[in-house]
Amino acid sequence: MAKTFEWPWQYNFPPFFTLQTNLDTRRKQIEGWCNLVLAFYKYHKRYVLDIPPLPSPLWGIEEGAGSVGKLSLETINLILEELQSKGNIEWEDKKKQRCFVMWRTPDEWAALIFKWVQENGMTDTVCTLFELRAGDDTVNEEFYGIDMWMLKKALGQLELKGKAQMFEAPDATDDSGQGVKFFS
Repeated sequence: MAKTFEWPWQYNFPPFFTLQTNLDTRRKQIEGWCNLVLAFYKYHKRYVLDIPPLPSPLWGIEEGAGSVGKLSLETINLILEELQSKGNIEWEDKKKQRCFVMWRTPDEWAALIFKWVQENGMTDTVCTLFELRAGDDTVNEEFYGIDMWMLKKALGQLELKGKAQMFEAPDATDDSGQGVKFFS
C-alpha cells in the first residue's frame, strides 16, 4: 500500500490558516508553513509553484481537501518570501508568478547524483540527462524524475567542482541531446 502524505497537526487547527498578529506566533506560523510546503513538494516530487496557486490541498484551496481553512494570497506570498530568504525557492520571472521550489539544494542533489555515479562505475563516462532523470538505471534513485531545471543546477555544481562537464549535441533540438561526462 502506498504511503500517503501526513499533514502536520497545525493543518487541522483553524488559526494556522489565518495570519497571526502576534509577531512570535506569526514567526512560528510562517516557519510551520515553510516546513509544510517543502515536505509537500518533496513528497509529491514537485518543483514548480504558480502564483496565484492552482487549487491544492496544500493551501486549503480545494473542495473536499479536508483542511479547516483556506490560506490567503497575502499569506502565501509571505511564506514564499521567507522560503526565498532561506534559499528554498527561486523565481522564474520578475513578476513573481512562477517559482522553483528547492526542497533539496543543488549541492545536495549534486552529492546524491555523484554518489550514484561513483557506486555504479560511471566516472569517466558519458550519459544523457534523460538517462539520469528517467533511465532504467536510476529508477530507484531519489533523483529519478528530477525536474530538468534542478538537474542542470545540480550538474552545474559538479562542474564547478571539476567533477562533471555538461555538453549538448550540435544537432540537438530538445533536452534529449544534452549529456554530461563525469570525472573521477
